[in-house]
Amino acid sequence: MGAISIRNVVKRYGFGPKGNQVIHGVSAEIADGEFVVVVGPSGCGKSTLLRMVAGLEEISGGEIAISGRVVNDVEPAQRDIAMVFQNYALYPHMSVFENMAYGLKIAKVPIDEIRRRVDKAAKILELGGLLERKPRELSGGQRQRVAMGRAIVRQPQVFLFDEPLSNLDAKLRAQTRLEIQKLHAELHVTSLFVTHDQVEAMTLAERMIVMNAGRMEQIGTPDDVYHAPATTFVAGFIGSPPMNLLRGRADGGRFSVGEQVLPLPASPPRRGDLVLGVRPEHLALGRGERPGWPMRVEALEMLGAERLVYGSVGGSLLTLRLDATVPPPKAGETIALDAPADHLHWFDATTHQRLRAADVALTA
Repeated sequence: MGAISIRNVVKRYGFGPKGNQVIHGVSAEIADGEFVVVVGPSGCGKSTLLRMVAGLEEISGGEIAISGRVVNDVEPAQRDIAMVFQNYALYPHMSVFENMAYGLKIAKVPIDEIRRRVDKAAKILELGGLLERKPRELSGGQRQRVAMGRAIVRQPQVFLFDEPLSNLDAKLRAQTRLEIQKLHAELHVTSLFVTHDQVEAMTLAERMIVMNAGRMEQIGTPDDVYHAPATTFVAGFIGSPPMNLLRGRADGGRFSVGEQVLPLPASPPRRGDLVLGVRPEHLALGRGERPGWPMRVEALEMLGAERLVYGSVGGSLLTLRLDATVPPPKAGETIALDAPADHLHWFDATTHQRLRAADVALTA
């Protein structure tokens, strides 16, 4: 019913040599009832993509369909969508009830139906006791819930969220993420959620789209994106701290990083210039059973339940995550690291693409 189809969508501003293309042929299929998060750094085009789905930005090329209907030339009001923005955009002179009911009133929905929808949304969002208050009497989290309630009462086919949690503090963001999860579980409305915060993306998404410089780097479940990043950009963007990426040269069971030769637990997929990736939590302090990777410790961060150890291997920065129960090394010390074969990721040094079995077979 509310499926979204994005087919080779392009966005450019201007034409000729002064033209600036900001979206480069993005394609994605979002199923009815699915919650998809678009994540990426500032300026990557994620909000522009959302605004094109909403009809607030014209499409320069490609096609967008909602519920099987192509909406390239359809006005936003006719797309059966509801948006929740970063700024709450509440009318300060209206009560919570009036803010939530305003769109329905303009659409000439009967007053009894308006009351029923607002009461239902208020119950879902725990706003029942706040309906007579003005926005100035609410906290930031409560205002954002009112903004979501205003979208809910519309009963749209699609919800579009444009960084709705950015104005909240860390505690409220975590609480509101849970509320959005519960909201989606109850309403099961197709949702497209834009954020630059990878924690929001990982916790909210059924699938996520990782954007970079106007291009879609990867689409998949949070587990897929985290455990099998498609490119070095995804590997370095998703994860906190991000994946360690070491550029070097592979030769049999060895990998040279600068002047340092690292022994490998298994041979790399091919010889030559490669990028080796490994998550900080998948490295461990060496036990002396086999030669490890020598890392000179430069700094430590104590984070309660865990410790982050920063150092260098062959001149490249490396991060190690340790449980707080493990005695930490000291700054200036050189330690040996174990890297298990099943947690090593290999990327082409030129294309930055993940090396798959099929790619390796073609070059064998």
